[in-house]
Amino acid sequence: MAAKNYPPHSLSAETPTHNVVSTGGQKHQKHWFVMRDLKRPNAKLPAYKMLEDKCFEVFIPTKWQVVTKLGKRVREKVPVINGLLFVHSERTLLDPIVELNSTLQYYYRKGGGYCEPMVVRDDDMDKFISAVNSSQNSVFYSPQEITPDMIGSKVHIIGGNLDGYDVSLLKIKGSRKKRIFVELPGIIVVSVEIEPEFIQLI
Repeated sequence: MAAKNYPPHSLSAETPTHNVVSTGGQKHQKHWFVMRDLKRPNAKLPAYKMLEDKCFEVFIPTKWQVVTKLGKRVREKVPVINGLLFVHSERTLLDPIVELNSTLQYYYRKGGGYCEPMVVRDDDMDKFISAVNSSQNSVFYSPQEITPDMIGSKVHIIGGNLDGYDVSLLKIKGSRKKRIFVELPGIIVVSVEIEPEFIQLI
């Protein structure tokens, strides 16, 4: 999937508000905030590096891509969606950083209160990160790219990084390999390989 650029204030016009957490004014509680970095992709100090330098917990979905550097083709990890990052923090700590950096913005919750940041549930984020970290050949999709004929049976995972999670299988004709879907609702979907012995049909 090519890197995507989303509009400034919503990841998707169809982002389901029932799957997006409301912070409810809890500015001193940690949440996974959905944020965007407006700097160019090859900026020397992108937002995620700046935040990591300040000891914030940051996650960016990445993929392997062959790029040319100094005339040589090298394989490196690049963001799946340009500018998209997830930051685990209290809003009271993030707000001053956002105020000082005009290129770092919150995504706002559609249908929420005025300027209410979009937040991902901790369990959804933990499952997504575990899925991405469990595979070297993750395939990413936007939610709009997932069609009903791609979705297989619901399964329960026993063992491995995704132990205890309920997920859906990806239908792959003629393939012996098993892949599952893990979604951050309304934001991004990842498909990863999983060992058949970890799968229990629901």
